[in-house]
Amino acid sequence: MTTVTLTPAQRRARLGHRHLLVPAARAGTSEEVAHALLGLHATDSATVALSAYARLADPRLADLERALYEDGTLLRMHCMRRTLFAVPTTLVPVLHHSTTRKVAARERAGLLKLLATAEPPLDAAWLARAEEEALAVLRRLGEAGASEITDHAPLLQQKLVLAPGKRYQATQRAGGWVLRLLAMDGRVRRGRPLGGWTSGRFRYREAPPMPDADPEAARAEVVRRWLRSYGPGTTDDVKWWTGWTVTETRRALGAAGAVAVDLAEGPGWVLPDDLAEASGERTEGEDWVALLPGLDPTTMGWRHRDWYLDPAHRAGLFDTNGNAGPTVWRNGEIIGGWACRPDGEIVWRLLTDRGAAARVAVAAEAARLQEWLGENRFAPAFPTPLATELVRGERG
Repeated sequence: MTTVTLTPAQRRARLGHRHLLVPAARAGTSEEVAHALLGLHATDSATVALSAYARLADPRLADLERALYEDGTLLRMHCMRRTLFAVPTTLVPVLHHSTTRKVAARERAGLLKLLATAEPPLDAAWLARAEEEALAVLRRLGEAGASEITDHAPLLQQKLVLAPGKRYQATQRAGGWVLRLLAMDGRVRRGRPLGGWTSGRFRYREAPPMPDADPEAARAEVVRRWLRSYGPGTTDDVKWWTGWTVTETRRALGAAGAVAVDLAEGPGWVLPDDLAEASGERTEGEDWVALLPGLDPTTMGWRHRDWYLDPAHRAGLFDTNGNAGPTVWRNGEIIGGWACRPDGEIVWRLLTDRGAAARVAVAAEAARLQEWLGENRFAPAFPTPLATELVRGERG
């Protein structure tokens, strides 16, 4: 059987619909957006709202807050690559058993190593008591921030010294570390933020018991969903996105029944029922533009990005740790960047010229975003060179 070849143009053509960026494909609820993308990056709290905004037919912060805090149909959790995502609660067990369990084991080992440096040294038995003390406080309070929980729990007030002897040495209470570990273990959940939608400090509440799932079956399910949303992709793309080992990734691809295709960067994968569509997919489609925030799932969806990002623009749009800044998209490719200035003005710069019509469309989309933001302001948690220049008013 001849392997199907998918060109970068074909991949870009399908992206707008699969990621709900074509206006006609926009979703009705925040849950639909999170399902389409397997979750919204939540390390930068503003990204959750801005990623949803770009994909909703009627974007309203109230809809996202309903899903996260009232209906509880979206949940913030650490999963892929130890990154914080806002995911549909129906996927929490799958993501927990496929990914978070190993992340939590590494987190626990790291915390025990840190506790061993305390005076006097602390061990796993102390950590177990501290976890139970935190849960007991949460049962009394119902929902509370990390500082409030720590204030009510003597063990959590244990001081831990980070980077002793270094210029950036710091001292922290153990409470935040213990609560983060409890969240990774699925024993507590993050609730409403201590502030507005751009705040990264959250209240915690006790979580219901986590359903059991087979890790290998869960990884196969994640791969099926990833290929449905992000496919085609390479083995390297899946490994990078999930944070799994090469062996785990290959087994999951096999269990998912992935079918091989040829991509510009090498061998790739699609789902079996996606093969016919992939082989006949047109390279043209409906014109669209989008202003996506830093760490948006589309920008961060693949390790190999040359098919949608000119390598010459990577340094300006990503920080030195690989975190994406705000990007301007047109028809499946990144053509520039944007930023929100302290006075609320949305400013942008195109790095790739796609003609007058594209410039007009980007200007209109920037105006739409600025109107939606109103009096709200935000700054990316991970500033990138181009975003910094735009905020300062520097010209390229």
